[in-house]
Amino acid sequence: MLFSRMVYSAVRRVSSKLRRSSSKASSKTSAFDVKLFLESAGLGRKVAKFAEKETIFTQGDPATNVMYIQEGGVKLVVVNESGKEAVVGILGPGDFFGEGCLGGQDICMMTATAIALTTVLVIEKGEMTRMLHEEHEFSDRFIAYMLLRNIRIEEDLIDQLFNSTEKRLARTLLLFARYGTQGHPQNVLPKVSQEMLAEMIGTTRTRVNLFMNKFKRLGFIEYNDGEIRIHNSLLSVVLHD
Repeated sequence: MLFSRMVYSAVRRVSSKLRRSSSKASSKTSAFDVKLFLESAGLGRKVAKFAEKETIFTQGDPATNVMYIQEGGVKLVVVNESGKEAVVGILGPGDFFGEGCLGGQDICMMTATAIALTTVLVIEKGEMTRMLHEEHEFSDRFIAYMLLRNIRIEEDLIDQLFNSTEKRLARTLLLFARYGTQGHPQNVLPKVSQEMLAEMIGTTRTRVNLFMNKFKRLGFIEYNDGEIRIHNSLLSVVLHD
């Protein structure tokens, strides 16, 4: 257990350091606006809108595009041969997905579904490759983003291995609210079902309901009609040993 805490602590320190470095780099290159750059018109780029619950791409589809979320949110799901689904990620504005095509993936490894009215910038693989080669500031930002996502995946694994269900749920809610990312967290989350939360943290809906009621009773969250409002006090669950 001591070793697991040491590993977890080390990953958190690395993640924090990289975020600070990214923040410093952002202030030095404030003249370069990634969002504005991505939203500008160009060959191989188009904007697409998706309704809530609409499929963006399906597991097994040809992998030909990288996508950048401008508004809304996206759920990433993997289905095994027996039909069992697992939610492997929830993404929001400013996130990329579909980047596997840049690493040689010929097909999509998961299904992407909009969890709200969502607008994405669809960037063809060739155009994305060109931008990474020619637009060095954008390339630096994209690499920093992918490194942070890799650290997030490592943190998720450590979370699954060593943390309680209660702490995993609290951390997932805080990640939904985008605590620890640049900019202001979104205190009010889009409607997220308890079934989805249970899939993400590897437990049952009954256990999620138990801890959601506990968080509500303690004033950490407000939870009505599926809408969740996160308070800063929920951090105490994650930070408590």
